[in-house]
Amino acid sequence: MFIMNDEKTPAAETGASARTAAAPAECTLAELPVGQSAVVIYMKPSLRGKKKFADVGIVPGTMLEMEAHAPFGGLLRIKVMESSLSIHRDDAANIIIRMQERP
Repeated sequence: MFIMNDEKTPAAETGASARTAAAPAECTLAELPVGQSAVVIYMKPSLRGKKKFADVGIVPGTMLEMEAHAPFGGLLRIKVMESSLSIHRDDAANIIIRMQERP
């Protein structure tokens, strides 16, 4: 909502809009750009094979990095701890992450 007068709005007084713009973005692992790091926030209940991902270290709180996207979209290569692994884009769409700010 925009107010067309000289009075300050509550958001402008508190700087709320600046805080929301600076907050790290949450998205799915499938949307993470190559070279970007992120932390796993949670996994959707619809994710098949949660135990499979837990066995390789993809659990809430894990730091990971997107290394590459397959040319035709099927697989994603991510770095988890010191290992690189490939997962399918459909599975990655059920893993919610928070992007880390680049230094």
